[in-house]
Amino acid sequence: MKHKHVKFLAASVFLALSVVSEMAQAAGVLTIGRREDSTTFDPIKSAQNADNWVFSNVFDPLVRVDKTGTKLEPGVAESWSVSPDGKVYTFKIRDTQFSDGTPLTASDAAFSLLRIRDDAGSLWRDSYSIIASAEAADPRTLVVTLKSPSAPFLSQLALPNASVISEKALKAEGAETFAEKPVGSGAFSVKEWVRGEKIVLVKNPNFWQAKNVSLDEVDWLTIPDDNTRMLKVQAGELDAALTVPFSRIASLQKDGNLKVELDPSTREDHLLINHSHGALGKVEVRQALDFAIDKDAIVKTVTFGYGQVANSYIPAGAVYHYNDNLRRAYDPEKAKQMLKAAGASDLTLNYVVNAGDEVDEQIAILLQQQLAKAGVKVNLQKVDPSQSWDMLVAGEYDISVMYWTNDILDPDQKTTFVLGHDTNMNYMTRYKNDTVKALVAAARVEMDAKKREQMYIDLQKMAKADVNWIDLYYSPYRNVTRKNIDGFYQNPLGRFFLEDTVKK
Repeated sequence: MKHKHVKFLAASVFLALSVVSEMAQAAGVLTIGRREDSTTFDPIKSAQNADNWVFSNVFDPLVRVDKTGTKLEPGVAESWSVSPDGKVYTFKIRDTQFSDGTPLTASDAAFSLLRIRDDAGSLWRDSYSIIASAEAADPRTLVVTLKSPSAPFLSQLALPNASVISEKALKAEGAETFAEKPVGSGAFSVKEWVRGEKIVLVKNPNFWQAKNVSLDEVDWLTIPDDNTRMLKVQAGELDAALTVPFSRIASLQKDGNLKVELDPSTREDHLLINHSHGALGKVEVRQALDFAIDKDAIVKTVTFGYGQVANSYIPAGAVYHYNDNLRRAYDPEKAKQMLKAAGASDLTLNYVVNAGDEVDEQIAILLQQQLAKAGVKVNLQKVDPSQSWDMLVAGEYDISVMYWTNDILDPDQKTTFVLGHDTNMNYMTRYKNDTVKALVAAARVEMDAKKREQMYIDLQKMAKADVNWIDLYYSPYRNVTRKNIDGFYQNPLGRFFLEDTVKK
Protein backbone atom coordinates (compact mmCIF):
# COMPACT_ATOMS: atom_id res chain seq x y z
CA MET A 1 0.00 0.00 0.00
CA LYS A 2 2.75 2.46 0.91
CA HIS A 3 4.48 2.11 -2.46
CA LYS A 4 1.23 2.50 -4.35
CA HIS A 5 0.41 5.64 -2.35
CA VAL A 6 3.80 7.15 -3.12
CA LYS A 7 3.40 6.33 -6.80
CA PHE A 8 -0.08 7.89 -6.87
CA LEU A 9 1.19 10.96 -5.03
CA ALA A 10 4.03 11.40 -7.49
CA ALA A 11 1.60 11.17 -10.38
CA SER A 12 -0.66 13.73 -8.71
CA VAL A 13 2.20 16.14 -8.19
CA PHE A 14 3.28 15.73 -11.82
CA LEU A 15 -0.29 16.40 -12.96
CA ALA A 16 -0.54 19.47 -10.73
CA LEU A 17 2.73 20.84 -12.07
CA SER A 18 1.55 20.21 -15.62
CA VAL A 19 -1.65 22.15 -14.92
CA VAL A 20 0.36 25.03 -13.44
CA SER A 21 2.67 24.98 -16.47
CA GLU A 22 -0.32 25.10 -18.83
CA MET A 23 -1.79 28.03 -16.87
CA ALA A 24 1.50 29.88 -17.10
CA GLN A 25 1.48 29.47 -20.86
CA ALA A 26 -2.19 30.40 -21.36
CA ALA A 27 -2.72 33.72 -23.08
CA GLY A 28 -4.47 36.22 -20.89
CA VAL A 29 -3.86 34.22 -17.71
CA LEU A 30 -1.22 35.53 -15.30
CA THR A 31 0.10 33.10 -12.69
CA ILE A 32 1.77 34.55 -9.60
CA GLY A 33 3.58 32.46 -7.02
CA ARG A 34 3.65 33.91 -3.52
CA ARG A 35 4.71 32.68 -0.10
CA GLU A 36 1.48 33.21 1.86
CA ASP A 37 -2.17 32.59 1.20
CA SER A 38 -4.78 35.23 1.93
CA THR A 39 -6.65 35.09 5.24
CA THR A 40 -9.93 36.79 4.30
CA PHE A 41 -11.68 38.90 1.68
CA ASP A 42 -13.42 41.01 4.30
CA PRO A 43 -11.23 44.11 4.03
CA ILE A 44 -11.86 45.46 7.54
CA LYS A 45 -10.68 42.24 9.18
CA SER A 46 -7.11 42.10 7.93
CA ALA A 47 -3.89 44.06 8.23
CA GLN A 48 -1.72 41.74 6.15
CA ASN A 49 0.03 42.48 2.87
CA ALA A 50 -0.96 39.05 1.58
CA ASP A 51 -4.57 40.24 1.75
CA ASN A 52 -4.20 43.91 0.83
CA TRP A 53 -2.21 43.23 -2.33
CA VAL A 54 -5.09 41.10 -3.62
CA PHE A 55 -7.76 43.46 -2.21
CA SER A 56 -6.33 46.24 -4.37
CA ASN A 57 -7.39 44.44 -7.52
CA VAL A 58 -10.78 43.22 -6.26
CA PHE A 59 -11.99 46.33 -4.45
CA ASP A 60 -11.72 50.02 -5.27
CA PRO A 61 -11.47 52.73 -2.59
CA LEU A 62 -12.86 56.24 -2.87
CA VAL A 63 -9.38 57.57 -3.68
CA ARG A 64 -6.22 55.73 -4.70
CA VAL A 65 -2.48 56.25 -4.49
CA ASP A 66 -0.89 56.67 -7.92
CA LYS A 67 1.86 54.54 -9.46
CA THR A 68 4.62 56.73 -8.10
CA GLY A 69 3.34 56.25 -4.57
CA THR A 70 3.52 59.99 -3.95
CA LYS A 71 0.05 61.42 -4.60
CA LEU A 72 -3.66 60.63 -4.50
CA GLU A 73 -5.86 60.13 -7.54
CA PRO A 74 -9.56 59.40 -8.10
CA GLY A 75 -10.95 55.95 -7.41
CA VAL A 76 -14.66 55.33 -6.89
CA ALA A 77 -14.89 59.05 -6.17
CA GLU A 78 -14.25 60.93 -9.39
CA SER A 79 -13.89 64.25 -7.52
CA TRP A 80 -14.17 65.74 -4.02
CA SER A 81 -14.22 69.00 -2.13
CA VAL A 82 -13.46 70.00 1.46
CA SER A 83 -15.28 72.64 3.51
CA PRO A 84 -13.31 75.71 4.68
CA ASP A 85 -13.26 74.39 8.27
CA GLY A 86 -11.75 71.09 7.07
CA LYS A 87 -14.53 68.97 8.60
CA VAL A 88 -16.90 68.21 5.72
CA TYR A 89 -15.80 66.18 2.69
CA THR A 90 -18.15 65.89 -0.28
CA PHE A 91 -17.43 63.16 -2.82
CA LYS A 92 -18.91 62.80 -6.29
CA ILE A 93 -19.33 59.05 -6.83
CA ARG A 94 -18.70 57.90 -10.39
CA ASP A 95 -21.39 56.07 -12.34
CA THR A 96 -20.13 52.50 -12.02
CA GLN A 97 -21.20 49.02 -10.93
CA PHE A 98 -20.09 46.22 -8.65
CA SER A 99 -18.85 42.96 -10.15
CA ASP A 100 -22.36 41.46 -9.80
CA GLY A 101 -23.79 44.19 -12.02
CA THR A 102 -25.60 46.12 -9.28
CA PRO A 103 -25.07 49.90 -9.11
CA LEU A 104 -22.42 51.28 -6.77
CA THR A 105 -23.94 54.20 -4.89
CA ALA A 106 -23.01 56.78 -2.29
CA SER A 107 -25.00 54.69 0.17
CA ASP A 108 -22.56 51.78 -0.33
CA ALA A 109 -19.65 54.13 0.28
CA ALA A 110 -21.24 55.46 3.48
CA PHE A 111 -21.99 51.91 4.66
CA SER A 112 -18.36 50.85 4.06
CA LEU A 113 -16.90 53.77 6.03
CA LEU A 114 -19.26 53.34 8.97
CA ARG A 115 -18.58 49.61 9.01
CA ILE A 116 -14.79 50.03 9.22
CA ARG A 117 -15.39 52.56 12.02
CA ASP A 118 -17.97 50.62 14.03
CA ASP A 119 -17.79 46.88 13.36
CA ALA A 120 -16.47 44.95 16.35
CA GLY A 121 -14.30 42.86 14.02
CA SER A 122 -12.65 45.84 12.35
CA LEU A 123 -8.91 46.11 12.93
CA TRP A 124 -9.02 49.72 11.80
CA ARG A 125 -11.59 51.31 14.12
CA ASP A 126 -9.13 53.72 15.73
CA SER A 127 -8.07 55.21 12.40
CA TYR A 128 -11.65 55.99 11.38
CA SER A 129 -13.09 57.09 14.73
CA ILE A 130 -12.59 60.67 13.51
CA ILE A 131 -15.71 60.21 11.31
CA ALA A 132 -18.80 61.78 12.90
CA SER A 133 -21.16 60.83 10.08
CA ALA A 134 -21.21 59.48 6.52
CA GLU A 135 -24.38 60.00 4.51
CA ALA A 136 -25.62 59.73 0.95
CA ALA A 137 -27.07 63.10 -0.07
CA ASP A 138 -28.17 61.35 -3.28
CA PRO A 139 -27.02 58.20 -5.14
CA ARG A 140 -23.96 60.02 -6.54
CA THR A 141 -23.07 62.28 -3.58
CA LEU A 142 -21.36 61.16 -0.37
CA VAL A 143 -20.99 63.62 2.51
CA VAL A 144 -18.56 62.73 5.30
CA THR A 145 -18.42 64.93 8.39
CA LEU A 146 -15.47 64.67 10.76
CA LYS A 147 -15.43 65.34 14.49
CA SER A 148 -12.51 67.68 13.90
CA PRO A 149 -10.13 68.48 11.03
CA SER A 150 -7.85 65.53 10.29
CA ALA A 151 -4.58 65.80 8.39
CA PRO A 152 -4.43 62.13 7.27
CA PHE A 153 -8.13 61.62 6.51
CA LEU A 154 -7.98 61.79 2.71
CA SER A 155 -4.95 59.50 2.71
CA GLN A 156 -6.78 57.06 4.99
CA LEU A 157 -9.51 56.71 2.39
CA ALA A 158 -6.94 55.20 0.00
CA LEU A 159 -6.36 52.29 2.39
CA PRO A 160 -7.44 49.06 0.63
CA ASN A 161 -9.25 48.06 3.82
CA ALA A 162 -11.51 51.12 3.46
CA SER A 163 -12.60 50.16 -0.04
CA VAL A 164 -16.24 50.44 -1.06
CA ILE A 165 -18.10 47.14 -0.74
CA SER A 166 -21.64 46.17 -1.69
CA GLU A 167 -23.99 46.70 1.27
CA LYS A 168 -26.64 44.59 -0.44
CA ALA A 169 -24.29 41.64 -1.05
CA LEU A 170 -22.81 41.64 2.44
CA LYS A 171 -26.21 41.76 4.14
CA ALA A 172 -27.69 39.15 1.82
CA GLU A 173 -24.81 36.68 2.11
CA GLY A 174 -23.61 37.45 5.61
CA ALA A 175 -20.10 38.56 6.59
CA GLU A 176 -18.63 35.04 6.67
CA THR A 177 -19.78 34.14 3.17
CA PHE A 178 -18.79 37.56 1.85
CA ALA A 179 -15.29 37.04 3.27
CA GLU A 180 -14.92 33.98 1.01
CA LYS A 181 -16.60 35.33 -2.15
CA PRO A 182 -16.76 39.12 -2.03
CA VAL A 183 -18.51 41.61 -4.28
CA GLY A 184 -16.30 44.57 -5.17
CA SER A 185 -15.82 47.06 -7.99
CA GLY A 186 -12.13 46.55 -8.79
CA ALA A 187 -10.46 45.35 -11.97
CA PHE A 188 -11.02 41.68 -11.07
CA SER A 189 -13.51 39.56 -9.15
CA VAL A 190 -13.01 36.38 -7.15
CA LYS A 191 -13.91 33.25 -9.09
CA GLU A 192 -12.44 30.67 -6.74
CA TRP A 193 -10.47 30.44 -3.52
CA VAL A 194 -8.97 27.10 -2.51
CA ARG A 195 -7.36 27.85 0.84
CA GLY A 196 -3.68 27.07 1.03
CA GLU A 197 -3.51 26.53 -2.72
CA LYS A 198 -4.79 29.30 -4.98
CA ILE A 199 -7.02 32.29 -5.57
CA VAL A 200 -8.45 32.70 -9.06
CA LEU A 201 -9.44 36.20 -10.15
CA VAL A 202 -11.24 36.97 -13.40
CA LYS A 203 -11.62 40.24 -15.25
CA ASN A 204 -14.51 42.37 -13.99
CA PRO A 205 -16.32 43.74 -17.07
CA ASN A 206 -18.09 46.29 -14.85
CA PHE A 207 -14.85 47.92 -13.65
CA TRP A 208 -14.88 51.60 -14.60
CA GLN A 209 -11.51 51.18 -16.36
CA ALA A 210 -12.25 47.72 -17.79
CA LYS A 211 -11.23 48.78 -21.32
CA ASN A 212 -7.64 49.15 -20.06
CA VAL A 213 -7.48 45.65 -18.54
CA SER A 214 -5.57 43.21 -20.75
CA LEU A 215 -5.60 40.11 -18.54
CA ASP A 216 -8.57 37.74 -18.46
CA GLU A 217 -7.50 35.94 -15.30
CA VAL A 218 -4.97 36.18 -12.48
CA ASP A 219 -4.08 33.10 -10.44
CA TRP A 220 -2.41 33.74 -7.09
CA LEU A 221 -0.70 30.45 -6.17
CA THR A 222 0.44 29.73 -2.61
CA ILE A 223 4.00 28.33 -2.69
CA PRO A 224 5.61 28.85 0.75
CA ASP A 225 9.10 27.64 -0.16
CA ASP A 226 11.27 30.36 -1.72
CA ASN A 227 13.44 27.99 -3.73
CA THR A 228 10.42 26.22 -5.21
CA ARG A 229 8.90 29.51 -6.38
CA MET A 230 12.12 30.58 -8.07
CA LEU A 231 12.54 27.23 -9.81
CA LYS A 232 8.97 27.34 -11.10
CA VAL A 233 9.35 30.78 -12.64
CA GLN A 234 12.66 29.73 -14.20
CA ALA A 235 11.01 26.64 -15.66
CA GLY A 236 8.15 28.69 -17.10
CA GLU A 237 5.60 27.12 -14.73
CA LEU A 238 4.87 30.58 -13.30
CA ASP A 239 4.67 33.97 -14.96
CA ALA A 240 5.78 35.79 -11.83
CA ALA A 241 7.11 35.05 -8.36
CA LEU A 242 7.13 37.35 -5.36
CA THR A 243 9.79 37.90 -2.71
CA VAL A 244 12.99 36.84 -4.44
CA PRO A 245 15.58 35.81 -1.84
CA PHE A 246 18.41 38.34 -1.74
CA SER A 247 20.85 35.51 -2.45
CA ARG A 248 19.14 34.74 -5.77
CA ILE A 249 18.85 38.26 -7.23
CA ALA A 250 22.19 38.29 -9.07
CA SER A 251 21.80 34.82 -10.60
CA LEU A 252 18.22 35.45 -11.73
CA GLN A 253 19.30 38.73 -13.32
CA LYS A 254 21.63 36.71 -15.56
CA ASP A 255 18.77 34.55 -16.88
CA GLY A 256 17.76 35.98 -20.26
CA ASN A 257 14.23 34.60 -19.89
CA LEU A 258 13.53 36.59 -16.73
CA LYS A 259 13.16 40.14 -15.45
CA VAL A 260 13.95 40.90 -11.82
CA GLU A 261 11.93 43.84 -10.53
CA LEU A 262 13.50 45.77 -7.64
CA ASP A 263 10.89 48.43 -6.94
CA PRO A 264 11.28 51.20 -4.33
CA SER A 265 9.33 50.30 -1.23
CA THR A 266 8.22 51.40 2.22
CA ARG A 267 9.13 47.99 3.61
CA GLU A 268 10.71 47.78 7.04
CA ASP A 269 11.73 44.49 8.66
CA HIS A 270 11.78 44.49 12.43
CA LEU A 271 11.98 42.17 15.41
CA LEU A 272 8.68 42.02 17.26
CA ILE A 273 8.96 41.71 21.05
CA ASN A 274 6.13 40.42 23.22
CA HIS A 275 6.11 42.97 26.07
CA SER A 276 3.66 40.86 28.08
CA HIS A 277 6.18 38.05 28.57
CA GLY A 278 8.13 38.38 31.81
CA ALA A 279 11.42 40.25 31.55
CA LEU A 280 10.53 41.53 28.07
CA GLY A 281 8.19 43.96 29.79
CA LYS A 282 11.23 45.83 31.15
CA VAL A 283 12.52 48.60 28.90
CA GLU A 284 16.12 47.93 30.04
CA VAL A 285 15.86 44.35 28.79
CA ARG A 286 14.51 45.43 25.41
CA GLN A 287 17.25 48.05 25.10
CA ALA A 288 19.83 45.37 25.90
CA LEU A 289 18.47 43.18 23.12
CA ASP A 290 18.81 46.12 20.73
CA PHE A 291 22.48 46.52 21.71
CA ALA A 292 22.99 42.76 21.23
CA ILE A 293 21.93 42.77 17.57
CA ASP A 294 24.38 43.64 14.79
CA LYS A 295 22.15 45.21 12.12
CA ASP A 296 25.08 45.97 9.82
CA ALA A 297 25.94 42.27 9.75
CA ILE A 298 22.34 41.42 8.88
CA VAL A 299 22.30 43.88 5.97
CA LYS A 300 25.63 42.61 4.68
CA THR A 301 25.09 38.88 5.19
CA VAL A 302 21.36 38.45 4.61
CA THR A 303 20.41 41.24 2.19
CA PHE A 304 23.66 41.11 0.19
CA GLY A 305 23.79 44.89 0.46
CA TYR A 306 20.37 45.45 -1.12
CA GLY A 307 19.00 46.61 2.24
CA GLN A 308 19.94 49.45 4.57
CA VAL A 309 19.96 49.54 8.35
CA ALA A 310 16.68 50.86 9.76
CA ASN A 311 16.62 53.40 12.56
CA SER A 312 12.91 54.19 12.76
CA TYR A 313 9.52 52.61 12.31
CA ILE A 314 8.85 55.30 9.67
CA PRO A 315 10.85 54.10 6.65
CA ALA A 316 13.47 56.13 4.85
CA GLY A 317 11.89 58.21 2.10
CA ALA A 318 8.47 58.29 3.75
CA VAL A 319 6.79 61.44 5.07
CA TYR A 320 8.36 62.67 8.35
CA HIS A 321 11.08 60.02 8.51
CA TYR A 322 13.63 61.19 11.11
CA ASN A 323 17.04 60.34 9.70
CA ASP A 324 18.89 61.35 12.89
CA ASN A 325 16.95 58.98 15.12
CA LEU A 326 18.95 56.99 17.67
CA ARG A 327 20.99 54.06 16.40
CA ARG A 328 22.21 51.75 19.18
CA ALA A 329 25.66 50.44 18.31
CA TYR A 330 26.32 46.71 18.41
CA ASP A 331 27.74 46.03 21.88
CA PRO A 332 27.11 42.50 23.22
CA GLU A 333 29.13 43.13 26.39
CA LYS A 334 27.06 46.18 27.27
CA ALA A 335 23.94 44.15 26.54
CA LYS A 336 25.12 41.40 28.89
CA GLN A 337 25.76 43.92 31.68
CA MET A 338 22.35 45.55 31.18
CA LEU A 339 20.60 42.19 31.32
CA LYS A 340 22.41 41.31 34.53
CA ALA A 341 21.46 44.64 36.11
CA ALA A 342 17.84 44.04 35.11
CA GLY A 343 17.84 40.58 36.66
CA ALA A 344 17.57 38.85 33.31
CA SER A 345 21.03 37.35 32.83
CA ASP A 346 19.51 33.89 32.27
CA LEU A 347 17.04 35.04 29.61
CA THR A 348 15.64 32.37 27.28
CA LEU A 349 13.47 33.41 24.33
CA ASN A 350 11.12 31.53 22.03
CA TYR A 351 11.62 32.84 18.48
CA VAL A 352 8.85 32.08 15.95
CA VAL A 353 10.35 31.71 12.45
CA ASN A 354 8.53 31.43 9.12
CA ALA A 355 9.61 28.07 7.71
CA GLY A 356 10.58 28.09 4.03
CA ASP A 357 11.38 31.80 4.10
CA GLU A 358 15.08 31.81 3.26
CA VAL A 359 15.64 35.35 4.56
CA ASP A 360 13.71 34.77 7.79
CA GLU A 361 15.64 31.58 8.46
CA GLN A 362 19.00 33.25 7.82
CA ILE A 363 18.13 36.15 10.13
CA ALA A 364 17.02 33.68 12.79
CA ILE A 365 20.38 31.91 12.78
CA LEU A 366 22.26 35.21 12.92
CA LEU A 367 20.14 36.59 15.76
CA GLN A 368 20.46 33.36 17.69
CA GLN A 369 24.26 33.59 17.41
CA GLN A 370 24.41 37.31 18.20
CA LEU A 371 22.11 37.14 21.22
CA ALA A 372 24.09 34.18 22.56
CA LYS A 373 27.10 36.50 22.89
CA ALA A 374 25.02 38.58 25.30
CA GLY A 375 24.09 35.46 27.27
CA VAL A 376 20.60 35.09 25.79
CA LYS A 377 19.46 31.61 24.80
CA VAL A 378 17.15 31.59 21.77
CA ASN A 379 14.99 28.62 20.84
CA LEU A 380 13.96 28.67 17.18
CA GLN A 381 10.42 27.49 16.46
CA LYS A 382 9.90 27.09 12.71
CA VAL A 383 6.24 27.22 11.73
CA ASP A 384 4.27 27.42 8.51
CA PRO A 385 3.77 31.08 7.49
CA SER A 386 0.01 30.54 7.62
CA GLN A 387 0.31 29.75 11.35
CA SER A 388 2.73 32.45 12.48
CA TRP A 389 0.25 35.33 12.25
CA ASP A 390 -2.27 33.59 14.50
CA MET A 391 0.49 32.78 16.98
CA LEU A 392 1.53 36.43 17.14
CA VAL A 393 -2.07 37.55 17.65
CA ALA A 394 -2.50 34.96 20.41
CA GLY A 395 0.76 36.08 22.06
CA GLU A 396 2.37 32.66 21.64
CA TYR A 397 5.86 34.02 21.05
CA ASP A 398 8.66 36.02 22.65
CA ILE A 399 10.29 37.43 19.52
CA SER A 400 9.68 37.12 15.80
CA VAL A 401 10.83 38.95 12.67
CA MET A 402 8.02 40.52 10.68
CA TYR A 403 7.76 43.32 8.14
CA TRP A 404 5.48 46.22 7.34
CA THR A 405 4.88 48.21 4.20
CA ASN A 406 2.87 51.43 4.32
CA ASP A 407 -0.58 51.31 2.77
CA ILE A 408 -1.19 55.07 2.73
CA LEU A 409 0.99 58.14 2.21
CA ASP A 410 0.45 59.62 5.67
CA PRO A 411 2.45 58.26 8.66
CA ASP A 412 -0.68 58.11 10.82
CA GLN A 413 -1.65 54.64 9.65
CA LYS A 414 1.49 52.83 10.76
CA THR A 415 1.97 55.06 13.80
CA THR A 416 -1.55 54.35 15.01
CA PHE A 417 -1.22 50.65 14.35
CA VAL A 418 2.11 50.10 16.11
CA LEU A 419 2.17 52.77 18.82
CA GLY A 420 -1.34 54.03 19.55
CA HIS A 421 -3.62 51.13 18.74
CA ASP A 422 -5.66 49.01 21.14
CA THR A 423 -7.52 46.77 18.70
CA ASN A 424 -4.48 44.88 17.45
CA MET A 425 -2.30 45.24 20.57
CA ASN A 426 0.14 47.57 18.85
CA TYR A 427 0.94 45.06 16.14
CA MET A 428 0.96 42.14 18.57
CA THR A 429 3.77 43.58 20.73
CA ARG A 430 1.42 44.46 23.65
CA TYR A 431 3.39 47.72 23.91
CA LYS A 432 1.76 50.29 26.22
CA ASN A 433 2.68 53.93 26.76
CA ASP A 434 -0.20 56.31 27.46
CA THR A 435 1.91 59.39 26.70
CA VAL A 436 2.82 57.99 23.29
CA LYS A 437 -0.77 56.98 22.62
CA ALA A 438 -1.99 60.50 23.41
CA LEU A 439 0.61 62.03 21.10
CA VAL A 440 -0.42 59.67 18.29
CA ALA A 441 -4.00 60.90 18.64
CA ALA A 442 -2.91 64.55 18.77
CA ALA A 443 -0.70 64.23 15.67
CA ARG A 444 -3.65 62.88 13.71
CA VAL A 445 -5.62 66.13 14.13
CA GLU A 446 -2.77 68.65 14.08
CA MET A 447 -3.19 70.73 10.93
CA ASP A 448 0.00 72.80 11.23
CA ALA A 449 2.56 70.92 9.10
CA LYS A 450 5.59 72.09 11.11
CA LYS A 451 4.06 71.17 14.46
CA ARG A 452 2.88 67.85 13.07
CA GLU A 453 6.33 66.97 11.75
CA GLN A 454 7.83 67.61 15.19
CA MET A 455 5.21 65.36 16.75
CA TYR A 456 6.27 62.49 14.50
CA ILE A 457 9.94 63.17 15.21
CA ASP A 458 9.13 62.95 18.93
CA LEU A 459 7.18 59.75 18.40
CA GLN A 460 10.10 58.15 16.57
CA LYS A 461 12.40 59.13 19.44
CA MET A 462 9.97 57.79 22.06
CA ALA A 463 9.45 54.52 20.22
CA LYS A 464 13.19 54.02 19.98
CA ALA A 465 13.68 54.85 23.66
CA ASP A 466 10.98 52.36 24.67
CA VAL A 467 12.07 49.76 22.08
CA ASN A 468 8.52 49.02 21.03
CA TRP A 469 10.25 46.65 18.60
CA ILE A 470 13.76 46.48 17.16
CA ASP A 471 14.20 48.14 13.76
CA LEU A 472 16.32 45.95 11.46
CA TYR A 473 16.45 47.08 7.82
CA TYR A 474 14.68 48.71 4.88
CA SER A 475 14.69 47.02 1.47
CA PRO A 476 13.12 47.18 -2.03
CA TYR A 477 10.33 44.93 -3.24
CA ARG A 478 11.88 41.90 -4.94
CA ASN A 479 9.86 40.17 -7.64
CA VAL A 480 10.69 38.25 -10.81
CA THR A 481 8.69 37.70 -14.00
CA ARG A 482 9.12 35.96 -17.31
CA LYS A 483 10.39 38.33 -20.02
CA ASN A 484 7.02 38.31 -21.83
CA ILE A 485 5.31 40.05 -18.90
CA ASP A 486 5.13 43.84 -18.98
CA GLY A 487 3.81 46.26 -16.38
CA PHE A 488 4.17 43.95 -13.39
CA TYR A 489 4.94 46.63 -10.86
CA GLN A 490 4.49 47.53 -7.20
CA ASN A 491 4.35 51.14 -6.12
CA PRO A 492 6.14 52.04 -2.85
CA LEU A 493 2.97 51.19 -0.89
CA GLY A 494 2.91 47.70 -2.37
CA ARG A 495 -0.03 47.95 -4.76
CA PHE A 496 0.18 45.75 -7.85
CA PHE A 497 -1.31 47.49 -10.88
CA LEU A 498 -2.55 44.29 -12.52
CA GLU A 499 -5.07 46.27 -14.55
CA ASP A 500 -2.03 47.56 -16.47
CA THR A 501 -0.12 44.26 -16.66
CA VAL A 502 0.27 42.72 -20.11
CA LYS A 503 1.19 39.16 -21.07
CA LYS A 504 2.68 39.07 -24.58
